Amino acid sequence: MHSDIYLILTLSLILWLSPTVSKIVRLPIPVVEIVLGSILASVEVIHKNEYFDLIAEVGFLYLMFLAGLEVNLKKLITAPISLIKKGTLYVGILGILSVFICYMLGFNIIYIISIPLISIGLLASLSKIYGKDRVWIEYAFIVGVIGEIASIITLTVLDAASEVGFSVELLEKLSILFGFIFLIYLLYKALDLLFWYMPEIKEDLMPTDSDSEQDIRLSMALFFLLIVVMIRLHLELALGAFIAGVAISAFFHHKVELEEKMSSFGFGLLVPLFFIHVGTTFDINALFLDGVFRDAVMITLISIAIKIFPGFMLKEFMKDRDIILMALSLSMPLTLVVAVATIGYNMKYITFLNYNSLILAAILEILIAMSAIKFLAKKI
Repeated sequence: MHSDIYLILTLSLILWLSPTVSKIVRLPIPVVEIVLGSILASVEVIHKNEYFDLIAEVGFLYLMFLAGLEVNLKKLITAPISLIKKGTLYVGILGILSVFICYMLGFNIIYIISIPLISIGLLASLSKIYGKDRVWIEYAFIVGVIGEIASIITLTVLDAASEVGFSVELLEKLSILFGFIFLIYLLYKALDLLFWYMPEIKEDLMPTDSDSEQDIRLSMALFFLLIVVMIRLHLELALGAFIAGVAISAFFHHKVELEEKMSSFGFGLLVPLFFIHVGTTFDINALFLDGVFRDAVMITLISIAIKIFPGFMLKEFMKDRDIILMALSLSMPLTLVVAVATIGYNMKYITFLNYNSLILAAILEILIAMSAIKFLAKKI
């Protein structure tokens, strides 16, 4: 009981002091929270707790929800075909480069899957810091959505293969995933048509002037509803949270203050707890294990490099600096890497040393990418 009380007090202090520490050390707040979580966990000030684990998981899902809120679906759908094609080609090249480089270095399939992963969860943090009107953030969301879907499909295949192997059951699970995505698309088109004919329904569901916080209530209801659907379908929960955010952004854009409300709650509590928890998943003592730090640095550099160089095929849409910023913002697939590494370790595809290398690499990617973005973004 006393240890749990100390845990709550410690987490409260980190939540409060992280912005101050961030200003002193001149590092992004999420980076500070991850480092503090790792250090305090190594000296057992922060310990494992099932409630902390649960809240951190909700924090990650809420971060994906906020990322969905940032997506302008209308702009994504009406984006130039050439951009969509090049964005898809960009994601495909990442996979090809990963296979080639990992084959040359003798890495196995878990590394091949981990290195090109893309997640736009942390784009919500960057959008809040630098503003969604930045060109590189706008295009990062468009390319990132394509990469996120490809990454989630890859994770679904790996997760299903770990349970049922490469069998008919794997095909069934994939068919459920693609069927769900197609159903969501049909539902979007139907609701878009309905709201076009009867726009007053949107006002009834989410009144512009209301003292009952109906906008937040509806948003949270949809958030949890889609998570429950994903649980029932045995699909990736992050996809459901992301779709919930996209739906709110697409249909209720008349509530201009909603995004700020949801964002303030998320980045004031749930999301920081997720970052602190990420820090606790890595044991600092692993730094002293033979080869862990070396491999982590190599994986980090490869992961960032293969996202930067193919980005220059988008030169017709962005300047060189914006391309680099976009690539860096897509180089932080933390939770997806953790998930792949965990599955790979449980399947005995990788060793304990490999597992720690991947986890450390995922953390280093955030440290390097966010610090580099902070430096480059100031130059614009």
